[in-house]
Amino acid sequence: MTASLETASPAAKFSDPERTASGAPRARVALERLETLWFNTGTLCNIECANCYILSSPTNDALVYLGAAEVARYLDEIAALRLGTREIGFTGGEPFMNPEMPEMAADALARGFEVLILTNAMRPMMRPRVRAALAPLIAAHGARLTFRISLDHHEPARHDAERGEGAFAASLEGMRWLKAQGARMDVAARTIWGEAEAAMRAGFARLFAAEGFAIDAADPAALMLFPEMDERAAVPEITTACWDILGKSPSEVMCAHSRMVVKRRGAAAPVVLACTLLAYDEAFELGERLAEAQGTVPLNHPHCAKFCVLGGARCSA
Repeated sequence: MTASLETASPAAKFSDPERTASGAPRARVALERLETLWFNTGTLCNIECANCYILSSPTNDALVYLGAAEVARYLDEIAALRLGTREIGFTGGEPFMNPEMPEMAADALARGFEVLILTNAMRPMMRPRVRAALAPLIAAHGARLTFRISLDHHEPARHDAERGEGAFAASLEGMRWLKAQGARMDVAARTIWGEAEAAMRAGFARLFAAEGFAIDAADPAALMLFPEMDERAAVPEITTACWDILGKSPSEVMCAHSRMVVKRRGAAAPVVLACTLLAYDEAFELGERLAEAQGTVPLNHPHCAKFCVLGGARCSA
């Protein structure tokens, strides 16, 4: 494996989209089918986590709010290009900070898409106006609408260490409201503590059982355990030979099936990115329209290696 998983100095790695630091051909991933189109609704968030990969906070508006009309144009393009997209995902920041979030979800659901909303289920989602808009959507489209709740750990103290005192209790309150509406939920947790996966899943299983949440902690799609993303960490580059060495396929990587739309502060229009994890790296911009974003993506970033190829993580349901 060491012959193809490059270990050159960090300064030399991930600098050339075509070649790794040792000159080996860099792995690329083709878009096989646009299964999931993500929308980053904006980087503003009601809290600031200790280690947020996208640096969301109450003051970071580097990615500004997307409007419902902008989202609708991309949904129109999916139909026009006959892309066969199954799922529309909304992420942030905290999506419910965006005042048009319920309208955007309603539009996607009305068109027949499955909708996945990543949320901390805290105060922005629990505002009366938002709950009044969500309740009928859940009632009408509950089988196609999923809320993925960010619960870093099943123990309140560990979750709150990342997100602030009282965050765990606030998220549970939101989850209880969603449960009462009959909403589908899953959970995204983190592996920063180095705890064994079996122990993490067992701990969440106890929490879900105590709360009566219909979430299967043993299902990797229902309880996602995400590796940490640190661009400073030493990670190998992925060459074309790595697929066979690792017993993996490009089809397993997120950019084979998904794209993300963002709008940068000061930009006239949104752009399509190759990945949900690389919102600030302009090298991964593929154009303003979906028609421009169907090419191959070079795995030229540490997240490509650690999170996607070696970590095996995916953001879609």
